[in-house]
Amino acid sequence: MSVYNKNRFRKKTSGSRVAALVVTILILVACAGYFLFSPSKKIIESAHKAEPALVKPVLPALSSLPHTTVSPIVPPLPRKEKNNYPSETTLPENEEPDHGGGSPARLAIIIDDMGSSMSEARSLSAIKVPLTFAIIPGLRADKDVAAFAATHKIETMIHIPMQSQGWPTRHLETNGLLVAMEAGELEERVSGFVQNFPGAVGANNHMGSEFTEHEDKMTSVLQVLKKNNLFFIDSVTSPASTGLKVAQRHGIRSARRNVFLDNELERGYILGQLNQAVRLAKKNGSAIAICHPHPATISALTAALPGLAGKRVVLVPASQLVK
Repeated sequence: MSVYNKNRFRKKTSGSRVAALVVTILILVACAGYFLFSPSKKIIESAHKAEPALVKPVLPALSSLPHTTVSPIVPPLPRKEKNNYPSETTLPENEEPDHGGGSPARLAIIIDDMGSSMSEARSLSAIKVPLTFAIIPGLRADKDVAAFAATHKIETMIHIPMQSQGWPTRHLETNGLLVAMEAGELEERVSGFVQNFPGAVGANNHMGSEFTEHEDKMTSVLQVLKKNNLFFIDSVTSPASTGLKVAQRHGIRSARRNVFLDNELERGYILGQLNQAVRLAKKNGSAIAICHPHPATISALTAALPGLAGKRVVLVPASQLVK
């Protein structure tokens, strides 16, 4: 009887050990499976393959910084014919500002490149402020825009196309003025522009970064304007332009562009340039700004121009700022 009990005890002990071993193996298998197939493992692996996250630097509070005045960083202007010159031209330091005490500053805004669309003319007229249209001869709606301007008492100028630096790779209208032309041909072509736009009171150059640098060529053009009692405004498409100098030498009423509004077709930029023109007008008594009938420009002008009266700036036709 005792032998039987002893054998039974050994069998129970052996069975318990086997069971414990099986449980241990199952636990090890479960742990291995968890580490091999768990979501956290996959997340960690994918995190190593991903781009490292950018860490934003922690900036000190504005109140803890010393009070300083920081000038804004202005990006360089794109290299294009219409804007490869400074966007601002101030009076020379030795010239006294003509701004009288307390009187509103005067600002003229010339809309270049008019004549291709009647909708542009209507949108600009709807702002109901004095503007000056500079019409390119030969555009498909040039005569219609001129007639519309006359009906709505909008001042018009002839926007004379002239050869740019880099021509002929840069576009120029087929009726444009070239440096290679003789004086007689230049005078004949400009006389034709004047005859086609009898309501125009002045002219300025369209492009012309090459042409305006030649005094003899500009003399041929400006003599025709003087004969027809037209003023000239130098668009300053080249810092070496001789337009204003030649005009003054021949006693032609003249002026030059101060600010170019739409080098960049972005509303905030255009409004910033307009503010610059207002500042110059207040400083010097008057200023001339040039822009184009782009949708972004028209939108910005529509929003901003009616409110200039509250800034003690009066909008005037360009003819009022020539001397």
